[in-house]
Amino acid sequence: MSVKSIEKDYDTLTIAALAEFEATPQRVWELWADPRKLEGWWGPPTYPATVQQHELVPGGSVTYFMTGPDGKTYHGWWTVLVVEAPRQLSFRDGFADEDGSPREDMPITEVTVTLTARDGGTAAEVVTAFADRTQMEELISMGAVEGAAEAMSQMDAVLAAG
Repeated sequence: MSVKSIEKDYDTLTIAALAEFEATPQRVWELWADPRKLEGWWGPPTYPATVQQHELVPGGSVTYFMTGPDGKTYHGWWTVLVVEAPRQLSFRDGFADEDGSPREDMPITEVTVTLTARDGGTAAEVVTAFADRTQMEELISMGAVEGAAEAMSQMDAVLAAG
């Protein structure tokens, strides 16, 4: 598994995941930039994602839903903030209603992905920042750390598939 660590930091209100891949930064970048590849790992294995809209440009939107084992769908959205291919991506990530409308009652996070060439491969750091400790604790209690580890553990298979 490429995920090396996932660290919670209550002082900075962040969760930082570090992964290493035997692939170039450009190939790892495609895990976010290609909606079909994003579907291959975004969400835990038992909650596969379907990307509905994918505009990976500053100000663009990404909308998706995950389908649980019971067939129930869970919708989400991104507002893209920064795109510096193949080095950095930053976006706001939140929950949505079935019609795609952002849910105001759920936390919104800011995610920053940084890819760095290293030893013939790529190090990926994914930092999720929270507005406050309450929101951080809420998402952690919902299984965000375990879900992120399960989701990211699928990245190697997506890279291997081309």
